[in-house]
Amino acid sequence: MKRIVCLLALCLAFIGSVAAQTKDERKVAAAVEALKNAMLSGEKQALQMIVADQLSYGHSSGKIEDKATFIETLASGKSDFVTMELTNQTVQVTGKTAVVRHQIQATTNDSGTPGTVKLGILLVWQKQGGHWKLLARQAFKL
Repeated sequence: MKRIVCLLALCLAFIGSVAAQTKDERKVAAAVEALKNAMLSGEKQALQMIVADQLSYGHSSGKIEDKATFIETLASGKSDFVTMELTNQTVQVTGKTAVVRHQIQATTNDSGTPGTVKLGILLVWQKQGGHWKLLARQAFKL
């Protein structure tokens, strides 16, 4: 009986946290998922649609890429995400700006070399023309 009560409490807490998200927070979370899928596929058009023209994409190594370099690196396979799991995600929206934090664990195959990454990520999204676009990203090693 005690287990059922605990399980029910957890379910209610989860439902409450989902319901607490605003419409914009849900849209930003959907944009994060779209970005993840575009990065996994390396599809140029999907990447172009989800990132802002002014993109500043920071790697955990300190390397910074603009929109064109970011897209070409993924589309060419120079940077290749095979799997990607996002955890501990938070979304905070203030006006036309959103800050997303999460952790990423991924398997990669950059230029044909298999690897793994475990990173903390900070994403800055901006609402442009009614759509959320990735404006900036900074990764750091965990």
